[in-house]
Amino acid sequence: MNIIVSGSLAYDRIMDFPGFFADHILPEKIHNINVCFMVNGLQERFGGTAGNIAYNLALLGASPLIVAAAGKDFGRYRQWLLDHRLPLEGIRQVDDEFTAGAYITTDRANNQITGFNPGAMNRSARYDFTGLDPADTLGIIAPGNLEDMRTYSRRFKEMGLRYIFDPGQSIPALSGEDLVEMTSGAALLISNDYEMEMIKRATGLDLPQILRHCQAVITTLGEKGSILQGPDGAFPIEAAVNDGVVDPTGAGDAYRAGVLMGMVEGRDLVTCARMGSVCASFAVSHHGTQEHHFTPRDFWQRFETCYGRPSAAA
Repeated sequence: MNIIVSGSLAYDRIMDFPGFFADHILPEKIHNINVCFMVNGLQERFGGTAGNIAYNLALLGASPLIVAAAGKDFGRYRQWLLDHRLPLEGIRQVDDEFTAGAYITTDRANNQITGFNPGAMNRSARYDFTGLDPADTLGIIAPGNLEDMRTYSRRFKEMGLRYIFDPGQSIPALSGEDLVEMTSGAALLISNDYEMEMIKRATGLDLPQILRHCQAVITTLGEKGSILQGPDGAFPIEAAVNDGVVDPTGAGDAYRAGVLMGMVEGRDLVTCARMGSVCASFAVSHHGTQEHHFTPRDFWQRFETCYGRPSAAA
């Protein structure tokens, strides 16, 4: 089955400040702030919602098509994707922009100051889905270019192509009408608990009303696991065991990859959600969003340890 992953590609540039931001910010001068933090070097890692989801799917043995825009500095990331046998034909390279970049500085108290340059993400990926077999394709619309999110959800519905809607970080930039439109007809709406409250506030809908627009809803709850809600009721999903939480960044994208893989294999949604939890458990054990590694054998061994034997694939 074809998998379409629409979202963003980005470089995460991570810096550690050996002190505390609070020691250098004067409350009485907050209206005229001008500070410089000397950091202990910089680490560059590959990120972005589409890149993160696709990376985890590659670990699970899939070759999803990334649909996103990248910039003139895409070369290193391009090679990384090729190294993981991920196709590139859905990526539009914009030669007069940089690839989206997050510049994250963290102090000793784990406070963070982040600057984000959307760069090429401001441009549509312009991908044409003509020729895809909707019966043999599953998509996910993750945070990325806003116009792509709107356009692709409409296109998928026109084609009869099943998709997951993951508004995430894009929620503040989308109207309530946008969120209702993109949720309507989705096979699954997925968000964390804070984002779900934002969706409810923006749309004016409660959960039962949201469920009238899509087939099911998954709400992730961090270390407390997740909850699947659908026409047959609510099913709590315990968090999978891990090797210790080092960095929660990227756990959500890993979770989505596990859910996608389960749906591609035709498994029931409870098993899909558990697969998401297992995938996330590997991601949180490493710094960065694409630094972890596992084999399908490792994955299923951990799944059985946590949940027992999975339901059969279709």
